[in-house]
Amino acid sequence: MKTVKQVSKLTGISVRTLHHYDAIGLLKPTKVTEAGYRLYDDMALKRLQNILLFRELQFPLKEIKSILDSPDFDPSEAIEQQIKLLELQKNQIEKLISFAREIQQKGVNKMDFNVFDKTEIEQYLAEVRIKWGSTKAYEEYEQKNRDKSDSELAETASRLMSVFVDIGSLKHLSPADEKVQQKIGALQTFITNHYYNCTDDMLKGLGQMYINDERFKHNIDKAGGEGTAQFIRQAILVYCS
Repeated sequence: MKTVKQVSKLTGISVRTLHHYDAIGLLKPTKVTEAGYRLYDDMALKRLQNILLFRELQFPLKEIKSILDSPDFDPSEAIEQQIKLLELQKNQIEKLISFAREIQQKGVNKMDFNVFDKTEIEQYLAEVRIKWGSTKAYEEYEQKNRDKSDSELAETASRLMSVFVDIGSLKHLSPADEKVQQKIGALQTFITNHYYNCTDDMLKGLGQMYINDERFKHNIDKAGGEGTAQFIRQAILVYCS
């Protein structure tokens, strides 16, 4: 067992921050002595390690608590995703360093705004949030669909596939076309009305999932034609930008 001061010294986290984590239920001490001293065991320190990794990846404390408290949370899968995100950030920093050195060597007239593009990082972050941070979304889904019969649920799913069909019929247009963007807005509204509050971050995560998850990709392409899932993902990125 380690005291709060020992944990602070070990991790570099202030005692005040550890007290705050305790107050919001993010990191409770394993034991509190009669004198009021907080003590932390190895399990608590492992949780703190996960908290710090997610904080490095810019996750809000409320989201981190939701992720770590989720019954589906898998530490081994989470660390793989954390490594992936850290690698993406490392690549981004290396590009910026190379760009800055090129400016230093060639002069300030060098211009390239592509090096500031964080789309890949944001996409993956959104996917992780969908995977681990969607407890609230799942609760909303349960609440909205608790009293629906199997046939009603099937009808809702069929209507969602119809939205994919409509978007698929517009693949000859640019993803940024106004007609396409209106359909993406309709998709977001449909998900919010029938499943859970579909924020732009959630929508981006879904777009990524539509191409990464073979089941989603197969069903969407089957409904809207080959390439529909990829087209929807591109249109979602435009819609949320």
